[in-house]
Amino acid sequence: MIAIHPSNPAQDLKQFVTNNKGKTFTFGSAGVGTAPHIGAEYFFREIAKLNPVHVPFTGGAPAVTAAIGNHIDALVLTLPTVAPQIASGGLRGIGLASPMRNEAVQAVPTYGEMGWPNIYSGSWVGFFAPARTPDEVIVKLNAEINSLMREPDAQQKLKTIGFDPIFKNPVATTDYFKSEVAAWTTMVKAVGITVD
Repeated sequence: MIAIHPSNPAQDLKQFVTNNKGKTFTFGSAGVGTAPHIGAEYFFREIAKLNPVHVPFTGGAPAVTAAIGNHIDALVLTLPTVAPQIASGGLRGIGLASPMRNEAVQAVPTYGEMGWPNIYSGSWVGFFAPARTPDEVIVKLNAEINSLMREPDAQQKLKTIGFDPIFKNPVATTDYFKSEVAAWTTMVKAVGITVD
Protein backbone atom coordinates (compact mmCIF):
# COMPACT_ATOMS: atom_id res chain seq x y z
CA MET A 1 0.00 0.00 0.00
CA ILE A 2 1.24 3.47 -0.87
CA ALA A 3 -0.27 6.17 1.32
CA ILE A 4 0.22 9.92 1.56
CA HIS A 5 -0.73 12.76 3.88
CA PRO A 6 -4.24 14.08 3.10
CA SER A 7 -2.78 17.50 2.25
CA ASN A 8 -0.94 16.01 -0.75
CA PRO A 9 -2.81 17.03 -3.94
CA ALA A 10 -2.55 13.55 -5.52
CA GLN A 11 -5.79 11.61 -5.31
CA ASP A 12 -4.31 8.37 -6.60
CA LEU A 13 -0.99 6.80 -7.59
CA LYS A 14 -1.26 7.96 -11.20
CA GLN A 15 -1.49 11.59 -10.08
CA PHE A 16 1.32 11.08 -7.55
CA VAL A 17 3.61 9.75 -10.31
CA THR A 18 2.69 12.61 -12.66
CA ASN A 19 3.24 15.21 -9.94
CA ASN A 20 6.71 13.81 -9.11
CA LYS A 21 8.14 13.43 -12.62
CA GLY A 22 11.53 15.15 -12.73
CA LYS A 23 11.52 15.77 -8.97
CA THR A 24 13.01 14.08 -5.93
CA PHE A 25 10.61 12.88 -3.24
CA THR A 26 10.86 10.83 -0.06
CA PHE A 27 9.10 7.61 0.83
CA GLY A 28 9.21 5.83 4.16
CA SER A 29 9.08 2.14 4.93
CA ALA A 30 9.48 -0.16 7.92
CA GLY A 31 13.14 -0.69 7.00
CA VAL A 32 15.71 -1.52 4.35
CA GLY A 33 15.06 -4.82 2.61
CA THR A 34 11.44 -5.15 3.69
CA ALA A 35 8.99 -6.25 1.00
CA PRO A 36 7.34 -2.81 0.80
CA HIS A 37 10.75 -1.13 0.46
CA ILE A 38 11.88 -3.40 -2.37
CA GLY A 39 8.52 -3.27 -4.13
CA ALA A 40 8.39 0.53 -3.93
CA GLU A 41 11.99 1.00 -5.12
CA TYR A 42 11.26 -1.29 -8.06
CA PHE A 43 8.02 0.47 -8.96
CA PHE A 44 9.25 4.03 -8.52
CA ARG A 45 12.64 3.56 -10.24
CA GLU A 46 12.12 0.82 -12.81
CA ILE A 47 8.47 1.19 -13.78
CA ALA A 48 7.52 4.84 -13.12
CA LYS A 49 11.04 6.21 -13.80
CA LEU A 50 11.00 8.51 -10.76
CA ASN A 51 13.75 9.65 -8.40
CA PRO A 52 12.73 8.57 -4.88
CA VAL A 53 14.76 8.84 -1.69
CA HIS A 54 14.08 5.98 0.70
CA VAL A 55 13.68 6.89 4.38
CA PRO A 56 13.93 3.67 6.41
CA PHE A 57 12.30 3.52 9.81
CA THR A 58 12.72 0.96 12.58
CA GLY A 59 9.24 -0.43 12.02
CA GLY A 60 5.80 0.38 10.70
CA ALA A 61 4.63 2.52 13.63
CA PRO A 62 7.41 5.15 13.35
CA ALA A 63 6.92 5.28 9.58
CA VAL A 64 3.17 5.84 10.00
CA THR A 65 3.86 8.58 12.58
CA ALA A 66 6.20 10.34 10.14
CA ALA A 67 3.61 10.16 7.35
CA ILE A 68 0.81 11.47 9.59
CA GLY A 69 3.14 14.29 10.63
CA ASN A 70 3.78 15.05 6.93
CA HIS A 71 7.54 14.54 7.37
CA ILE A 72 7.81 12.23 4.32
CA ASP A 73 6.11 12.51 0.93
CA ALA A 74 4.80 8.94 0.83
CA LEU A 75 4.57 5.83 2.94
CA VAL A 76 4.87 2.25 1.70
CA LEU A 77 3.82 -0.47 4.14
CA THR A 78 1.91 -3.71 4.29
CA LEU A 79 -1.81 -3.05 4.26
CA PRO A 80 -2.63 -4.28 7.79
CA THR A 81 -0.13 -1.77 9.22
CA VAL A 82 -1.66 1.25 7.53
CA ALA A 83 -5.32 0.30 6.94
CA PRO A 84 -6.61 1.87 10.21
CA GLN A 85 -5.06 5.24 9.36
CA ILE A 86 -6.55 5.13 5.86
CA ALA A 87 -9.97 4.20 7.22
CA SER A 88 -9.86 7.05 9.75
CA GLY A 89 -8.70 9.64 7.18
CA GLY A 90 -5.32 10.23 8.83
CA LEU A 91 -3.66 9.06 5.59
CA ARG A 92 -4.86 8.69 2.00
CA GLY A 93 -4.28 5.36 0.31
CA ILE A 94 -3.34 5.97 -3.32
CA GLY A 95 -2.33 2.57 -4.67
CA LEU A 96 -2.48 -1.09 -3.75
CA ALA A 97 0.05 -3.50 -5.29
CA SER A 98 -2.48 -6.31 -5.49
CA PRO A 99 -4.43 -8.06 -8.25
CA MET A 100 -7.71 -6.81 -6.75
CA ARG A 101 -9.01 -4.21 -4.33
CA ASN A 102 -9.06 -5.07 -0.65
CA GLU A 103 -12.19 -5.12 1.49
CA ALA A 104 -10.49 -3.15 4.29
CA VAL A 105 -9.81 -0.18 1.96
CA GLN A 106 -12.32 -0.57 -0.88
CA ALA A 107 -11.82 2.98 -2.19
CA VAL A 108 -8.10 2.48 -2.89
CA PRO A 109 -7.44 1.42 -6.50
CA THR A 110 -4.91 -1.21 -7.51
CA TYR A 111 -1.83 -0.42 -9.59
CA GLY A 112 -3.45 -2.33 -12.45
CA GLU A 113 -6.52 -0.08 -12.41
CA MET A 114 -4.22 2.90 -12.93
CA GLY A 115 -2.35 1.45 -15.90
CA TRP A 116 0.34 -0.71 -14.32
CA PRO A 117 -0.92 -4.30 -14.63
CA ASN A 118 0.88 -7.22 -13.05
CA ILE A 119 2.73 -5.09 -10.50
CA TYR A 120 2.25 -6.99 -7.27
CA SER A 121 4.42 -6.75 -4.20
CA GLY A 122 2.19 -7.98 -1.46
CA SER A 123 3.19 -9.78 1.65
CA TRP A 124 1.76 -13.17 2.48
CA VAL A 125 1.79 -15.65 5.30
CA GLY A 126 2.22 -19.36 4.64
CA PHE A 127 2.77 -22.55 6.57
CA PHE A 128 5.91 -24.59 6.04
CA ALA A 129 7.01 -28.01 7.28
CA PRO A 130 10.41 -29.73 7.32
CA ALA A 131 11.47 -30.98 3.86
CA ARG A 132 11.22 -34.65 4.83
CA THR A 133 7.68 -34.49 6.16
CA PRO A 134 5.67 -37.33 4.57
CA ASP A 135 3.26 -36.28 1.80
CA GLU A 136 0.24 -37.65 3.65
CA VAL A 137 1.06 -35.45 6.66
CA ILE A 138 1.43 -32.38 4.40
CA VAL A 139 -1.94 -33.11 2.77
CA LYS A 140 -3.62 -33.50 6.17
CA LEU A 141 -2.06 -30.30 7.56
CA ASN A 142 -3.07 -28.41 4.41
CA ALA A 143 -6.66 -29.61 4.69
CA GLU A 144 -6.90 -28.69 8.39
CA ILE A 145 -5.37 -25.24 7.94
CA ASN A 146 -7.62 -24.48 4.96
CA SER A 147 -10.65 -25.67 6.95
CA LEU A 148 -9.81 -23.38 9.87
CA MET A 149 -9.18 -20.41 7.58
CA ARG A 150 -12.56 -20.94 5.88
CA GLU A 151 -14.44 -20.43 9.14
CA PRO A 152 -16.49 -17.22 8.81
CA ASP A 153 -15.13 -15.72 12.05
CA ALA A 154 -11.52 -16.28 10.97
CA GLN A 155 -12.18 -14.87 7.49
CA GLN A 156 -13.90 -11.77 8.85
CA LYS A 157 -11.12 -11.01 11.34
CA LEU A 158 -8.44 -11.38 8.66
CA LYS A 159 -10.32 -9.28 6.10
CA THR A 160 -10.96 -6.51 8.63
CA ILE A 161 -7.22 -5.91 9.00
CA GLY A 162 -6.46 -6.24 5.29
CA PHE A 163 -5.65 -9.92 4.73
CA ASP A 164 -7.30 -11.85 1.90
CA PRO A 165 -7.32 -15.55 2.79
CA ILE A 166 -6.16 -17.71 -0.14
CA PHE A 167 -6.56 -21.46 -0.20
CA LYS A 168 -4.13 -23.62 -2.13
CA ASN A 169 -3.30 -27.30 -2.16
CA PRO A 170 0.33 -28.34 -1.44
CA VAL A 171 1.34 -28.43 -5.14
CA ALA A 172 -0.15 -25.00 -5.89
CA THR A 173 1.46 -23.62 -2.74
CA THR A 174 4.88 -24.88 -3.79
CA ASP A 175 4.43 -23.40 -7.28
CA TYR A 176 3.36 -20.07 -5.81
CA PHE A 177 6.36 -19.99 -3.48
CA LYS A 178 8.74 -20.64 -6.40
CA SER A 179 7.12 -17.91 -8.49
CA GLU A 180 7.46 -15.46 -5.59
CA VAL A 181 11.17 -16.28 -5.18
CA ALA A 182 11.68 -15.61 -8.90
CA ALA A 183 9.72 -12.33 -8.86
CA TRP A 184 11.46 -10.97 -5.77
CA THR A 185 14.87 -12.00 -7.12
CA THR A 186 14.17 -9.89 -10.21
CA MET A 187 13.13 -6.88 -8.12
CA VAL A 188 16.06 -7.15 -5.69
CA LYS A 189 18.57 -7.32 -8.55
CA ALA A 190 16.89 -4.43 -10.38
CA VAL A 191 17.12 -2.08 -7.40
CA GLY A 192 20.65 -3.17 -6.51
CA ILE A 193 20.11 -4.52 -3.02
CA THR A 194 22.86 -6.94 -2.04
CA VAL A 195 23.53 -9.09 0.98
CA ASP A 196 27.07 -9.03 2.40
